[in-house]
Parts: sequence; C-alpha cells; structure tokens
Amino acid sequence: MSSPRMPGRMDSEDGRPTLDPEHPMFGLGYARPTVDRDYERLEGDAFAAGHAQIAEETPVALVYNGWPHVVMMCTPADIEDFALGFTLTEEIVRDSDEVGKIEAVRYSQGIEVAVEIPHDRAEALAGRGRALVGRTGCGLCGVTTIKEMLRLESTVPALSAPIAPEALWRAAQELPAQQRYNEVTGAVHAAAWARPDGSIALVREDVGRHNALDKLIGAMRRGGLSTDNGFAFVTSRASYELVQKCAVAGVGVLAAISRPTGLAVRMAEASGIGLIALVRGRSANVYTHPERLRAGRPG
Repeated sequence: MSSPRMPGRMDSEDGRPTLDPEHPMFGLGYARPTVDRDYERLEGDAFAAGHAQIAEETPVALVYNGWPHVVMMCTPADIEDFALGFTLTEEIVRDSDEVGKIEAVRYSQGIEVAVEIPHDRAEALAGRGRALVGRTGCGLCGVTTIKEMLRLESTVPALSAPIAPEALWRAAQELPAQQRYNEVTGAVHAAAWARPDGSIALVREDVGRHNALDKLIGAMRRGGLSTDNGFAFVTSRASYELVQKCAVAGVGVLAAISRPTGLAVRMAEASGIGLIALVRGRSANVYTHPERLRAGRPG
C-alpha cells in the first residue's frame, strides 16, 4: 500500500517522490515562535483527540554585506537580536558599534538577515561560511543558503506492518539501561533502533542528537540491519533534521521522548513518516500518520 499524497509532495521526472520546498507548508505563514497543532493522543492502546502548541523552528540565513555566510535554525522571534549576538560571539566583529544596519526579510523558505559590517571585516570573513565548525545543536555545518539547507529530496518509506503501542512502551523502558555514556555523564543523547516488538536492537550515543541518529543509521548500514521493520527512538526533541535523516534512510516511524517542532511535523507529514513524540510511561502524542500504529479509538 502506498502513502497518500500529502501537502508539499511532488514527483520528480523519474517518478521518485520528493518534497517541494516552495510549498506554503514550509513558508513564513508558520514563522511564529509557537504554532497550534492537533494530534492523536495515545493512552495505553487507544487514540483520543489532542491539541497543543508546539515550538517552531525556521531557517535563518545570515548575509554579511551581500554575501551568504551561514544558515542557522532558530525560533522565529527576536531575529535582529540573534543576528547581532551571533556576529559578536563568532568574532566577526569585535564591538557592536562596528555593526551597521540589520534587516530581516521573510522569504517563502525562511528568513534572510542582511547585516552591514566594515569592509575589512567582510573580507576577513570571506571563506568562513563553509569553514564553520558544526554546533552540536544545529546540524547545519557548512550550509550558506536556505534552499541548500532544506535538502528536501527524500525516500518516502513504504507503509509496513503497524507498530503496536506496547512496542513503544517497551522501547522507552529498555533504552535507558543501554545508554552507557549517558549513565555516567547525564549529558548524552541516544538514538536506538527498536524491533517490531519494541526490543532494542542497536543504540548509538552522542552529545548531538543528530549525530547520534547518524551514528545509528551508519551502524545499521554497516551491520546490514534493515529499516523495513521496526522504528527509531531518540532521547531528545524531534527536530526537523531528525525527520529529514529518517526520510533519507527509509525509516518509517520516529519516536521521541520529547516534543517535536512545527517544521519537523510538516516534514514528517509530507514524507510519510509516523512521528510519535512525548513518549512517557504508557502515553504518547502521535503527530503524523497514526495508521502506522496498531491502536483503536475509545467508544
């Protein structure tokens, strides 16, 4: 059974499903710090309707004297403050008096911030855009334009056998005991692959949530472990890059112990991924594709 066509989906010339970065679902109509979202609340093995606000994230391109420098994922609020703070803490300038006009402009795919700095500072900055060291929280090392950042072509996973709620609860219960680095540090994320019954097959850890998922996917490929059956489970919020990585790797279900962001939800919805978040005890919020879970509805 194929996934239904979702908003933002289009087909490439070779028929391969991909996502359309120009679609309004990725636009700045969503560029608010929080967005309202309906979801399916999973309690035990039954669904019920739920509604809450979730945090938004938006790509922000910093452009100095007309030259793109880097794209960062931000909460779309106080953007001019962010631009000035970033410019200072990255030592692009030494004093705020060196920064001239800061202008944030909204585009269909994100926010571009034009920052004026002295000519000599701009010359010194040349070439640094792709040399920035990747931060543990952004996952956008070396990206200088918003379109490049979105990288939306993805392998939309085919629908497989639904996951039983009991598998989610089992994975959440088993994972902490297998987080050997976090056990001694309390500061490391984990990404795990759970079998259809929820038992943990593989775990990888890193201080960066996206790094942990990359390690997991790499280990699965090296070990010949298929993504056809089972699901990924992460000990972090479900941000857009985790959904993006799952789509590329062919992971059909992503579960997280914390909440998702608005962009993550829209990406998961469009790419056919079942996004399950706030997995705690025997409850969770199912934000996209509830058909990937084997659960009923009360009454």
